[in-house]
Amino acid sequence: MKKLKIYLDTSVISMLDQTKSQDRMADSQKLWTKIKKNEFDVVLSTITLDELNKNKPDKKAKLLHYLKQIKYSLISINEKSIEVASRFVNLGILKQKSFDDCQHIAAAIISECDVIVSWNFKHIVNHKTIEGVKAVTALEGYDDVLIYSPSILIGGE
Repeated sequence: MKKLKIYLDTSVISMLDQTKSQDRMADSQKLWTKIKKNEFDVVLSTITLDELNKNKPDKKAKLLHYLKQIKYSLISINEKSIEVASRFVNLGILKQKSFDDCQHIAAAIISECDVIVSWNFKHIVNHKTIEGVKAVTALEGYDDVLIYSPSILIGGE
């Protein structure tokens, strides 16, 4: 069976060290264990790294240490991904102030990921965005991409 190719947004990595949200932290850590066992092909974007680098030094060091534990492909944001990201704003799916989230989605689409994994329920893991992503991928001729929280991806363990 083919491994799922998953795109991790910043929220998943940040939640690995978030004691204020024990359930989400636990599910993120369960997912991380699966990732370390190479159960998924993981994709990150330069947006993810940029966002991680904005953390305070101690938190930043912890989060970057997590990334050293896994294998992942890094996709750079380019003209093509910015064009796809702009579609989400132009179609009213997300607002311009959420353009980084649009770029996460676009990076996952362009890199042909099967699933976007995120804890961002406000902008990414919600009905409006999921339906909008389906519309954009259909209009642009890309494969559909699923959008899940880590809890769903690990099967509600």
